[in-house]
Amino acid sequence: MLNFIYSFFNQPAMIIGIIALIGLLAQKSNISDVIKGTVKTVIGFLMMSIGGDTIAGTLNYLSPAFENAFNVQGIIPNNEAVIGVAQNLLGSEMTMIMGFGFVWNIILARFTNYKYIFLTGHHVLFMSALVTAVMGTIGFSGWELILIGSFIVGSTMVLSPAMVQPFYRKATGTNDIAMGHYNATSYVTSSLIARLTGNKDNSTEEIEVPNRFDWVRDSTITTAIIMVVIFLIVFLAADASLITELSSGDNVLMFAIVQGLRFTTGFVITLNGVRMMLGEIIPAFQGISERLVPNAIPALDVPALFPFGPNAVIIGFLASLVGAFATFIFLAFTDLPLIIPGLIPIFFVGAGAGVLNNAEGGLRGTIIGGIFNGITLILLPALMLPVLGDLGFANTTFGDTDFASVGMIIGYLGQWLGKTGIYSVVGALVLLFAGSAFLGKKNQAE
Repeated sequence: MLNFIYSFFNQPAMIIGIIALIGLLAQKSNISDVIKGTVKTVIGFLMMSIGGDTIAGTLNYLSPAFENAFNVQGIIPNNEAVIGVAQNLLGSEMTMIMGFGFVWNIILARFTNYKYIFLTGHHVLFMSALVTAVMGTIGFSGWELILIGSFIVGSTMVLSPAMVQPFYRKATGTNDIAMGHYNATSYVTSSLIARLTGNKDNSTEEIEVPNRFDWVRDSTITTAIIMVVIFLIVFLAADASLITELSSGDNVLMFAIVQGLRFTTGFVITLNGVRMMLGEIIPAFQGISERLVPNAIPALDVPALFPFGPNAVIIGFLASLVGAFATFIFLAFTDLPLIIPGLIPIFFVGAGAGVLNNAEGGLRGTIIGGIFNGITLILLPALMLPVLGDLGFANTTFGDTDFASVGMIIGYLGQWLGKTGIYSVVGALVLLFAGSAFLGKKNQAE
């Protein structure tokens, strides 16, 4: 049974599909619309996932070549690594925390003003693993660990989207969807910096170019050219023996070109999948809003944001890479752990930050905010590592900023105050949600 629960919540396409099904049934849609809406939602999400996997697959070739070409050595952020440690420590508790985290999410969305339903299942899994592992070492176990841990996870599932929503709403022009990606710390801070330093009237999507270069306005073409150039530079700079191994003996130039184009293909698939999914999930959520959770807003994975600024996606990624690499060099002169820029989190988080930053500060804001975003993606995991080191992590840490933020808060409070520190966090959250619920009822009464 626990294996089924674990497998279910680790398949976000199924979660999205069931949410769409419930919403359509709640609207009393006819059987034809229910079937079409549910299936197209799942297919759209799978297209988004396949596109993301294609992008990640090409970056898995680029990362070792990048490390080799620039002689980069250090600790690689890896969200998946924490799951193995948490399973070894408290596997069944982690699964229960993940499952009950979704329950708390629905309860909090139903009775407070935080109306977000967090639908990025693998990120909930990562957060559950983190909370389980850190709280387990503090002394929590059994029902106490499950109850308190799941409440903390459920709380992050509404608070993280809520923090980003003012910026997300501005970037998308709608309040119908939200950010279901645990990087609110970097998304919010980089967006504020973009607002202060940029000019939102000079959008990345309206870059002026001469007529003969009008093809530059096509995000597919510009993405392909930029990524092919990046792959060519990195692969040609890396050791020939490594590239031969990565390419299985293929010609280095052809291998670089193909991987750059594969990256672009994944990007295009992602954009089309997002459009299909949003076309179905938003109407379906109206049923949930009417019947189960009034005014519910689906919090979706970061690629859902990409169609709202395709140029900003690439600019945000490149700017974040610059910030991450600069911070990596800075760490070499400190006593902090040396964190290697992981290209997968830098792309996805940098891309999402790019779209948000563009809405706040245009091209200049996207660049400056993206650089700061890259700094946080390296610096926060470095600060997080001492907490994880006590759990048996020697060579890895998290690649997303909210994991680092939550881990440091509960980890250091646990070290300093024991269980009392964790219960103080829970108490603060209860007061926050109670106040929100009270204000919600008061507004309804008025």
